[in-house]
Amino acid sequence: MRTSTPRTIAMIGTRGVPAAYGGFETAVEEIGQRLVRDGHNVIVYCRSTGGPEPRTHLGMKLVYLPAFHSRAIETLSHTFLSVLHLLVHRHPDMAFVFNAANSPFLPLLRLANVPTAVHVDGLEWKRGKWGRVGRTYYRIAERLAVWWADSLIADAQGIADYYRSEFDVDTELLTYGAQITEHPASDRLHELGLEAGRFHLVVARFEPENHVDVIVDGYTASAGTLPLVVVGSAPYSADYTNRIAAVAERDDRIRMLGGVWDQGLLDQLYGNALTYLHGHSVGGTNPSLLRAMGAGAAVVAWDVNFNREVVGNDGGYFTAPSAVAAAIEHAESAPEAHAAAGARLRERAASRYDWDEVAGGYESLALRLADRQPVQERVREGSRVRAGT
Repeated sequence: MRTSTPRTIAMIGTRGVPAAYGGFETAVEEIGQRLVRDGHNVIVYCRSTGGPEPRTHLGMKLVYLPAFHSRAIETLSHTFLSVLHLLVHRHPDMAFVFNAANSPFLPLLRLANVPTAVHVDGLEWKRGKWGRVGRTYYRIAERLAVWWADSLIADAQGIADYYRSEFDVDTELLTYGAQITEHPASDRLHELGLEAGRFHLVVARFEPENHVDVIVDGYTASAGTLPLVVVGSAPYSADYTNRIAAVAERDDRIRMLGGVWDQGLLDQLYGNALTYLHGHSVGGTNPSLLRAMGAGAAVVAWDVNFNREVVGNDGGYFTAPSAVAAAIEHAESAPEAHAAAGARLRERAASRYDWDEVAGGYESLALRLADRQPVQERVREGSRVRAGT
């Protein structure tokens, strides 16, 4: 979608690009580069890491700012500094703010007449890493986003349904896209001692709601002979990580790789796994799941509405170690059937999750907000108002 009126669009609230960490960063990279391609000026706020800090990436302008390295305030501290910098130095036509946790800073943008769309993410208050205070904060932040954002973005129908049920408010449904790989390379698997089609894969941050422990326990109880490759770590979940590592140490079939930041090697893992085991349970549309589907991996996912929305009837599901064990054994007994299931999932991803269409949705929303046009019907505190007015 091209426009004759380029806009300056800011993206705030993520770790920034190049994408090497999570779903938000992938979305910023994929959407941002397409907005640049269509003539817009895109500013991405990135967290300083102490390493190289290029000023541009795929045409996007990058601004680096520090953050306090504490689970409770890392995101908030960086977003606060980003908003201040934006108001003093940039003043864009509109801003995409990622994560409802950042909603307390929306009044600053509103006072400066910068329209905002908040990507609300998943149901963060359900994450096991948060205590009572953290969960309460996220519930409050969701309501603040409803009050103060000009538009809300949900990346899954389940999230949109939650905001309609909980707050009687509409959202823009804008999912993620999937990279489609018809013939994945496998020439680097030997670096890890792996063979194409002869391993199972998990890629996740080690957090309770991602159920890596359930997957590892189920695999350990199985009669599977192919290795389980576990990619991921967590900076603030040492006890949980140690528990998983302890199980892995007792089973030499499990390969713990830690974080894999080499995206080419990670692509080969996704594209050559016999099964991809996906334990995420509280987010919306998960980019890691889409990446596996786009690479043609057979998926066995945690049985929750978000994952069923993405995978449909073309994958398997689990909620207990016994189901994981059964899935592992079935995959190894029928690899051709699993390869066919992976091919169907790749087709599903290609037909439903296209980055060009996603970016077009973001551009349309950005232009409506920048032009102060109505966005969607919103109900707040019993009175109906129209967002964007």
